Amino acid sequence: MCMCEAGPSWWRKPASTAVSRSERCWAMGWVLRRRAAAGRPRARRVRDRRRPPYPRGASASSTAPAPVGSRPMPDRLPIRRAVRLAGGAGLAALLLVVLVLVATGDDPGATRSAAATTGPAAPAGARATSGAALDAALRAARRPDRAVPSARTRRFDADRALRLVRLQVAAGPRPAGSAALARVRRQLVRRLPRAREEAVAGHPGLVNVVGRIPGRAPAIVLAAHYDTQLRPEGFVGANDSAAGTAAVLEAARALARQERPAGAREVRFVLFDGEELPVGGSEDAFARDGLRGSRAYAAAHADEVGALVLADYVAGRGLRLPRELGSDPGLWGRVRAAATRVGVGRVFAGTGVGIIDDHLPFVQAGVPAVDLIDWDYPQKNTGRDTLDRLSAGAMDATGETLVEWAATERRR
Repeated sequence: MCMCEAGPSWWRKPASTAVSRSERCWAMGWVLRRRAAAGRPRARRVRDRRRPPYPRGASASSTAPAPVGSRPMPDRLPIRRAVRLAGGAGLAALLLVVLVLVATGDDPGATRSAAATTGPAAPAGARATSGAALDAALRAARRPDRAVPSARTRRFDADRALRLVRLQVAAGPRPAGSAALARVRRQLVRRLPRAREEAVAGHPGLVNVVGRIPGRAPAIVLAAHYDTQLRPEGFVGANDSAAGTAAVLEAARALARQERPAGAREVRFVLFDGEELPVGGSEDAFARDGLRGSRAYAAAHADEVGALVLADYVAGRGLRLPRELGSDPGLWGRVRAAATRVGVGRVFAGTGVGIIDDHLPFVQAGVPAVDLIDWDYPQKNTGRDTLDRLSAGAMDATGETLVEWAATERRR
């Protein structure tokens, strides 16, 4: 604060003499009394709002003296402004939380928290994958895949199927009998028509998931396995076989929404548990130690099944599905004809190698079966079998073929 008038001349001191605070106060009072006696208004106090010349990097609370006539900068924001800023920040944080909850809600694309996927119940080596990383991988999977032709039909929702893959890989590794697989299974059961869980005989803790659309016997089956292998550590199995599981689920949804002709076949959707080897299982005896869910289901229901198509490794970029050597040639021909009708026949060209897979117990039981498997998938059996290695175009080619075959298959 500065004074607008000086005191009486007899009070003034030489410029070299310091003026104490008490003397300045006395002089100020003298001026105000003189002005009041003369009927003149008080001098207006003027606030100097200039920022004190603090050195760069110094704060207003430093010990450097403020220049005479200037007002020190406050150490804190004014209360009203601080309240407004805090309220705005709180509102922004609340909005962000709401958006995150909406984006990761109970949906085919939802993820579980890190605690849910890496807690004590999770298998060793389980790693939670952040929602942001999964979103980036999903965007990568949606990129165009010029090596795979586009289907002409639009009954199968490939993007929804990819979000179902995301749902599964978000849980981390899911070996048979694990808590992570049990959590995923609850989500899968909800997404199949007339779904039920069926215990795997002889293997406590293993559970097949079975859905169905009623129709004439014998039933046709769309199948996949939903467990993951134990090695390598952290394996999430996007194509082996979260993609096959997602293809079966989305095909079931598409078929359930279609108007079915009279005399249509019963369609079953079976997700096998325990396809992969258990702890201590032998690679050299995979047909004996693995395939636990499919062996149990074939033993109990082979006489009810007229044909089975297995989806395994069905969504990798640049997809090719040649006939697996053990697959029934007649059924394979009808599947390929269905693919040709929807415009993706060249994906199903040629003949590949023989694979020990979940179709084998049905072949051995005399049931015509086909294994759709891209054995040349570059990331098979590695930690790089992740969501970003998949292709929406490949998923669509597989899904549209499955829907077309199941909708047109007649009793033979």
